[in-house]
Amino acid sequence: MSQTPKKKKIIYTIAALLLLAVLAIGINIYLKLFRPNVNAEESSYLYIRTGSSFLELTRNISEHQLLKNEASFIWVAEQLKYPAKVKPGKYRLRKGMNNLQIVRMLRSGNQEPVKLSFRNIRLKSQFAGYISRSLEIDSASFLEKLSDDEYLKKYELNAEQIYTMFIPNTYEFFWNTTEEKFMDRMFSEYQKFWTEKRLAEAKAINLSKAQVSILASIVDQEALVDAEMPRIAGVYMNRLKKGMKLEADPTVIFANGDFSVQRVINKLLMKDSPYNTYRYGGLPPGPIAMPSIAAIDAVLHYEHHGYIYFCAREDFSGYHNFATTFAEHKLNARKFQRALNERNIRK
Repeated sequence: MSQTPKKKKIIYTIAALLLLAVLAIGINIYLKLFRPNVNAEESSYLYIRTGSSFLELTRNISEHQLLKNEASFIWVAEQLKYPAKVKPGKYRLRKGMNNLQIVRMLRSGNQEPVKLSFRNIRLKSQFAGYISRSLEIDSASFLEKLSDDEYLKKYELNAEQIYTMFIPNTYEFFWNTTEEKFMDRMFSEYQKFWTEKRLAEAKAINLSKAQVSILASIVDQEALVDAEMPRIAGVYMNRLKKGMKLEADPTVIFANGDFSVQRVINKLLMKDSPYNTYRYGGLPPGPIAMPSIAAIDAVLHYEHHGYIYFCAREDFSGYHNFATTFAEHKLNARKFQRALNERNIRK
């Protein structure tokens, strides 16, 4: 018995509705997967801390308004079984990325490397702060490690000398690098830096690796012009050979802990500290700042000359006047002191 026109119409209508429903579902799924969902003009970064759950991750996304539609991201993440596979790191969310791209990136742990560049950082505490702002590492915990002689034995250095292990350069790390891995990497770079050639050069001038870096840290603070580093290093080497105190102003400033000082006065010279080279002979027990590669190489290749003294030039050019006698040095020092007075620099 053939269907009546009315029944056919009903069947066609139902079929059409089902088709529309399937089409709507398909479009919805397509949009959830492929519609751009990053809420940024160019790009933004998603930081996932070690041990974070998927719930914590989504809260982070919400708090920083990283996505246009969080619900669609969660749906795609659940379909790809990502909630059980959250990996820590720093992830770059580029403009135009869709949920499928985002989840696949997060699932694979394809995070953005962090570039660390450091030079001439004065204190370990400042270095710890810089590292904690760049990586997931906690600054207080890291600083504690840098002060732990027992822990530092594996790196063949103590708490006073550990700063010499960090060779200033630009390095790439993943944001979730641990303290241990960071230290191991820095030790590896330190070993690479101290080539057989540099080790032989240090031996030739009767200084250990640490001593070279300690002296380099002083040279670095004295020299405003890199070209003068070998000559300044030569002055200090001459003083060491003669058994004279280094009498380096930067060590006095470091010992007093006031880095705003522009003029080292007698009161500062009285500070009782092994870092005060006006009071104690030889090198201080550790570096007074992170020495640059240029300063380290300047010590290894110090200029051989007869200078025993040097003083900043009175023209404030950054260069120095060098002297072989104390009488000559006193004249140079008076010129510089007059220039300081003229500029009303009293401390």
